[in-house]
Formats: sequence, C-alpha cells, structure tokens
Amino acid sequence: MEDFRNVFSGWSWEENKLFELALAMVDEENPDRWELVAAMVGGKSVEEVEKHYENLLEDLQCIESGKLDHKFGESHLCLQIDCAQSVCWADEDQNSDG
Repeated sequence: MEDFRNVFSGWSWEENKLFELALAMVDEENPDRWELVAAMVGGKSVEEVEKHYENLLEDLQCIESGKLDHKFGESHLCLQIDCAQSVCWADEDQNSDG
C-alpha cells in the first residue's frame, strides 16, 4: 500500500509525517514558513512543499464536501481521483497475483 501512495504523491510516509509536524510547528504568519518546512522535511524544495500543501488543502476540501468515500472498517477502499472519479477495489483484489 505504501508503494501505491508514493506513486500518486511522490512523498514517503516518513516525509508526510515530517511535513505534518513542520506545519504544526511553524507559524502560518512566519515569512520563512515554506523554507523552514522544507528544511524540516529534508530532501524537498520550497516549491515541492508549497505544492504538497496545496494538494493537502484540496484533499481536505474533498473530504469536507463529502466527495471522498472511504470505508476502512469494511472490506473495500475507495479513493477519490480529482474529486470526480472513484477507484475501488476489494481486499481480495489487493492480494491477487495479477
């Protein structure tokens, strides 16, 4: 599943966690915010960090609008693509050899 996420975001789980921590620690009003966040994440440019933040805001907007269908407690997972299409699969699809 981690490989699947990396294909779409280009960010590892660890990088995302560092990104989240950096956002929590660096004040929104700090004029050097994106430089500091990029430095805390490491290996990402200021532009990549800003774009990742924009994507996060878009994802949150999709979630809050109810357009994201995720049922982690059940046997399937649906991912919203561009808030217009859903890609769904069941657990048995994820475990297939195909």
